[in-house]
Amino acid sequence: MLASVMAHLWPCILVAASGILAIDAPHPRNSVLHHLTKQLLQKYHKEVRPVHDWTETTTVYLDLFVHAVLDVDAKNQILKTSIWYREVWNDEFLSWNSSMFDEIREISLPLNAIWAPDIVINEFVDTERSPDLPYVYVNSSGTIKNSKPIQVVSACGLETYAFPFDIQNCSLTFNSILHTVEDVDLAFLRSREDIKHDKKMFLNDSEWELLSVSSAYSILQSSAGDFAQIQFNVVIRRHPLVYVVSLLIPSVFLMLVDLGSFYLPPDCRARIVFKTNVLVGYTVFKVNMSDEVPRNAGSVPLIGIFFTVCIAFLVLSLFKSILLVRFLHGERCSGQEWPLVCLQGDTEADGPAVDPRAQDAGVTGSPICQELQAPAGTLQEVWSQLHSINNHLRSQDQAHQEEVGWLALLYRLDQLLFRSYLVMLGLYTVTLCSLWALWSGL
Repeated sequence: MLASVMAHLWPCILVAASGILAIDAPHPRNSVLHHLTKQLLQKYHKEVRPVHDWTETTTVYLDLFVHAVLDVDAKNQILKTSIWYREVWNDEFLSWNSSMFDEIREISLPLNAIWAPDIVINEFVDTERSPDLPYVYVNSSGTIKNSKPIQVVSACGLETYAFPFDIQNCSLTFNSILHTVEDVDLAFLRSREDIKHDKKMFLNDSEWELLSVSSAYSILQSSAGDFAQIQFNVVIRRHPLVYVVSLLIPSVFLMLVDLGSFYLPPDCRARIVFKTNVLVGYTVFKVNMSDEVPRNAGSVPLIGIFFTVCIAFLVLSLFKSILLVRFLHGERCSGQEWPLVCLQGDTEADGPAVDPRAQDAGVTGSPICQELQAPAGTLQEVWSQLHSINNHLRSQDQAHQEEVGWLALLYRLDQLLFRSYLVMLGLYTVTLCSLWALWSGL
């Protein structure tokens, strides 16, 4: 019986309890924060610059923290960074007496409901990528604080000559698009020294290291008026260790091998094979290096220039060796003996060895000996044979002297290439040491 009565009374009990809770719980519309927000935005016009006197200037204070360097594209001259950006300005229409609103000194308001300065970055080359933060903080004096992280894709003049000891300086310039300096002025939220040396938010586990963020204020004069602008110069440098291990050290080993090839005898045909193999090594290494070295149409890395000069010297030396062997081969075929064979095993390649006694025995195969062995005739015939032999010996001696002159020239060219290679290698080493000293000194 009691259970049936309670079943009928239970809905009434729930209605009464909900009424009591509704009376005790404050409605959001009745809160002090709601009344304050409604009062501030009820007659607010976001289309109008928030000053009572239109001749007064609205000063926007800027601040910037570099969070990370995401990408450095030397080919397209683009720098991608992640920054934390802050704006602070005063809105004369959003101030209140905190004692009248339960000592509320700061509230959050929708950004799209109030006036905001039209500050942009001049170097933008791509769509701004930042999380949607729809609120800003406003205190009782009317000061508005707008903070947001941004991924900035900006244009930057990147220099790759000193790679991998390169230092880049890229600027981010903030200014208003429409408002002149009489309407909107810019200033620093912190001191310039604090901005320059502040690295606490930078992630130092990437390829790049943040050196400094210097800043400067200036007035941009144009036909549309004078505009205030603030420029932040982000100075970064590359961590070169991975490139020293993968590029510089192997390249030095390859250059030393190429330099050692000059110690082979210039008239050795094995030198051609050796230099050809070194040339193949240069080509393979340069192809692999092109994937790691940044490409820039404006400047070529020093290591790329040096490799190109090394390949040019190698090709000249190889061509000179080919000419030298060709002249020596012509001398040997004409009956002269030259030390073409410098390594064991070349004799099989050149043909079977010839015994000097066999050569003495086979000397009769020359045209001169054939003429001497011919049967003697009249005195006039003997005289004509001696005259032809003399002409033949003179022509051979003249040709031999010309070939000896060319050989001496090729030997001197080989020495000149060797010395030029040493000078170039020394200059390259000194330049790299200077770049490293400049990089480590900053």
